[in-house]
Amino acid sequence: MMQVSDYIAKKYGRTELPREELINGRIDDLGMSDLLAVIIGTGSKHESVFALSERIIREYGSKSISETKDPNQISSVMRISPNKAAKIVAAFELGRRFYGTGGRKKVIIRGPEDIYEYAKDMKTLVKEHFRGIYLNSKNCVIHDENISVGSLTGTLVHPREVFKSAIECSAGSIIVVHNHPSGEFEPSEHDDGITRMLKEAGDILQIPLVDHVIIAENGYYSYNKERKV
Repeated sequence: MMQVSDYIAKKYGRTELPREELINGRIDDLGMSDLLAVIIGTGSKHESVFALSERIIREYGSKSISETKDPNQISSVMRISPNKAAKIVAAFELGRRFYGTGGRKKVIIRGPEDIYEYAKDMKTLVKEHFRGIYLNSKNCVIHDENISVGSLTGTLVHPREVFKSAIECSAGSIIVVHNHPSGEFEPSEHDDGITRMLKEAGDILQIPLVDHVIIAENGYYSYNKERKV
């Protein structure tokens, strides 16, 4: 059995690697980053597999990474090899397909509170994420995509990326959500500009923008609630 180093034992309080804990039947003791470490398998010359998996969860978010289907995006944003990124995407896609065969529970969005409840995991992310949530005619979520990940100060979003997925999944309407790592949820002029741009694009394509919600540690802001969309 592979033994952990003294450094890992001290830093992470471990005597076994996550894979060995899983083999020994202690799956309930493993956290999200531990399970991700099992999938990734190894770290790099710069990071241990523990540090790598923890960084991915911390910076990308567990929900965002579970919904991302493009390994190139994960590879680029998280600075990991395409091989590791492909393993992550394959693992979640496999789970999604198995889960789907049993009838996945539908998520219905009725208002800003539902949006916040659905995406509130974004409030602790250390980078700014911009997500598209795509609805059918009955306001059920049919697709959820992490469109872009920016720096601590902002991210760039183009209507092309937002509405490309809307067309591909035949969405009846869309919601966009992004987080403010600063902790404050009040919109900036840049946020206002993005909202106007996406609303105009949605009107042209007849795929309306239902809401733009900003999520932060201190709460959330809804453009719909403020009657700005």
